[in-house]
This record gives sequence, structure tokens and C-alpha cells, in this order.
Amino acid sequence: MDEYQEIIMGIITNAGFAKSKAMEAIALAQKGHSEQAAECLEECKKELVDAHKSQTRLIQQEAGGTAHEVTLLMVHAQDHLMSAITTKDLAGHIVELYSRLNRYEAAVVQNTTNRED
Repeated sequence: MDEYQEIIMGIITNAGFAKSKAMEAIALAQKGHSEQAAECLEECKKELVDAHKSQTRLIQQEAGGTAHEVTLLMVHAQDHLMSAITTKDLAGHIVELYSRLNRYEAAVVQNTTNRED
């Protein structure tokens, strides 16, 4: 495997891990585990930074005169990266909504408990 393919595979791998972490964050938030969800989102962001660094490396190579063939694998990598970024953005909003919902439900339960006393 040449350097170009290794960079592409790195983008795919990092983007895949990022998307998985974003989906894990949503699942954790849904169960009321807001802190763990936030940690997953941070891991997601780190993976995306790594993927973006690889992408930037390819862009710099091309800007420096080293043109690479646009392969189906490269298109796949870009698709993965864009999908992961979108998933991360949406997951952040969903995690926040679940956190608000969980706080609201806890407040309602607390109010109900206080009234019964």
C-alpha cells in the first residue's frame, strides 16, 4: 500500500471511529448518562481532528504539485468524513436535548415527591 492509500485508509478509519463515538454518545444520553455522552463526543472530536489532519496533508501535497488520482476509495473516504462530521454535529444537539429532558424529568419527580411529603 502506498502513502496515498495509507492516508485514505486513515481518513476512513478515523471518520468511522468518530461516527461510532457520536452514535454511542446519543445512546448514552438517551439512558441518562450525560457525562459519559460528553466524553464520547470529545473522543469523536479527536478522531475527526486526526481525519482532518490527514485530509489537510493530501490538500497540501496537491497544492505543492503532487496531484493524486481521485479513486473510488478517496471518494469513499471523503463521504465517510462528511458523514461523521454531520453525525457529530447532530449528536451534540441530541445529547444536549436529552440532558435537558433528563433534568426536566428529574425536576418533575422532585416536585412530585415534595408535594407528597
